[in-house]
Amino acid sequence: MLLDEDPATLIHHTIGNFNTTPDKIAIGRINESLSTLQQARDLRIGEAEAALKSEPELSRSLTHMSTQHNETLSSHSSMDHASQIVELDTQKFRIAKAASDLEIEGERLEQELEGLKGRLQELDMQGVEGDEAMKAKREIDDPTILKLKVFRSLGIDVEADNAGNYNKAIIRNIQKGDVHVVNIDPKFSRFFYAQYFWQTM
Repeated sequence: MLLDEDPATLIHHTIGNFNTTPDKIAIGRINESLSTLQQARDLRIGEAEAALKSEPELSRSLTHMSTQHNETLSSHSSMDHASQIVELDTQKFRIAKAASDLEIEGERLEQELEGLKGRLQELDMQGVEGDEAMKAKREIDDPTILKLKVFRSLGIDVEADNAGNYNKAIIRNIQKGDVHVVNIDPKFSRFFYAQYFWQTM
């Protein structure tokens, strides 16, 4: 009969007939999920505790930042802002006026430069001796030039050496077609050379 069998053997057969393997796997999964949920819960609890511990520090930081903000607002009042704008406008006006003055001065200097260039070109065209009016004035003021001009009108050209001494005379006799070159020697008097020049002419 059924009751005559060994209880252990009966229980073993009964367990085998129930097929508890899927249930064991499901229970294992449940335990694993519970463990994961416990870890997540512990992590959230830790974060909450850390936030509670740092709350006084955050409160102090907020108070400090609020104080700085209020000090900044009080230091930059509307009156100060308006005065700064007026000062900047004044500086801008001064800079614009200085730039305008510099531009006007630049135009004046440019005109003066053009005038000087024209004068320089005119002087270059006149040469070292200048124009006719300057030459005439110089001849009137310089006795040596007057003497040379008189000699030239008589047909006598006087040449100077490198030192500026007049020691050579070229006498041209147009009527005779003669040319005489005379080297002037300081040993002879001016009277001697004057007579010689008259005789040669």
